[in-house]
Parts: sequence; structure tokens; C-alpha cells
Amino acid sequence: MGVNAQTSVPKFTSGDVLTAANTNLLSNGIPVFSGTATRNDAFGGTGEKVLAEGQFAYLEDSDSLQFYDSSAWKSVGGKLGQVVTADKTDVFTTSSTSYVDVTGWTATITPSSTSSRIVVMYSAGTSCNTGAYTAFQIVRGATAVGNAAASGSRSAANKAYLDNNATGGFAVSGMYVDSPATTSATTYKIQVKVHGNTLTIGATLTNQDNAATFTSLTNITLWEILA
Repeated sequence: MGVNAQTSVPKFTSGDVLTAANTNLLSNGIPVFSGTATRNDAFGGTGEKVLAEGQFAYLEDSDSLQFYDSSAWKSVGGKLGQVVTADKTDVFTTSSTSYVDVTGWTATITPSSTSSRIVVMYSAGTSCNTGAYTAFQIVRGATAVGNAAASGSRSAANKAYLDNNATGGFAVSGMYVDSPATTSATTYKIQVKVHGNTLTIGATLTNQDNAATFTSLTNITLWEILA
């Protein structure tokens, strides 16, 4: 623990004689704790202040300032937490008309709070031939998130593209802000499906006019926002 860290928030009553340690503790202003465990144990015990709405605390392990809203601790200011990113450098091909995992297009994050939100961002260079349409969805564990609602013959997707070009090269990107409500390791992945042809992700594409080629990086990034 740091020099300012404490393990309790004392409650003084009339007639108490304060020691130098007591006054030094009060000079901290906002109570400082090593982490959530010591913060939770610091209130409500014998001689300790009762936790109530409006209480502030600073956590050393996450460098975060929090307040208690009468039911839960929340971080101040929507602070950006950890960032996890993964690059897929190989080629993936599918003709599946049902959603399938794109191998390597996945990343795992462990939220620091159940109230954290996770921003999921992905991008890729893809190709398929004339007349095909492709659909992409974000999956948390085994649950699709961020899709538009399915209706009638229309299936759900986070992003969908209709390809009308002869070469069929196009870039795809998507984003969704998720609320997983967990502090367990959480894996996000991208699934795709295609109707009418074969979809290739991460392929080298050729321009029809001058035969120039390029290869596009496939990427997924997870941002934790401390709510």
C-alpha cells in the first residue's frame, strides 16, 4: 500500500481525543485504499463511518476516483480503462450462409468493474464477387450483441454489405458499446456469413485499372470505459 492508503474510515464521537495519526488521516481529504477489498472493509464496522450516498474513494490499484451512489461504487468521469487489441494477419475464406467464426478475429478483456462498458471496434479488408451480400456480427462469448433487429426475412447483423463490383474489394468496419456486467474474462469475436459467393477476409486485392495490389490488416480493439 502507498503512504496515503488506509484500511478504515473512522467515525469520531464527542469527547474523542485525536492523535497525530488521526489528523494525518483526515488531511488526506478523499480516503485512499489499495483496492476494492480494503475499500469495502473500511466502512460499517465498529468505530467506522457508515457507507452512504456521496462518499468518495480513491483506489491505488486502478488509479481511479470513485463515488458511492447509495447502491454501488461508480468511477468519476467515465475514465478510459484498459485497451486490448488483436491483429489477424492470415487469410480467411468462407461460403457459409450461416454465421461462422472468423479464426483469429477475437480479443479477450477482463473488466475491472461490473458497471464498465466495453467499446468493441473492428475493421478488415474483404473481397467477394459480383452480386453477393455479406453480413457481420459481434459476439460476446456465445451471444450476438449490437445487431439490428431481425424482421420477417431480414436477418440480424451489425454490418451488412451488398457487392456489385466485378472485383468485389471493400473495407468493412463496425463498432458497438457493450455492457457485459461482469468482472470475468470476456471474449469478443466477429462472425460473418455470405449469400451468393465466397467471402475472403485479409486477402491481397488487385485494382482492375492498374493491377496495383494491397493487403489490408484485420483488427479488433476493445476499450474499457469505467462508468
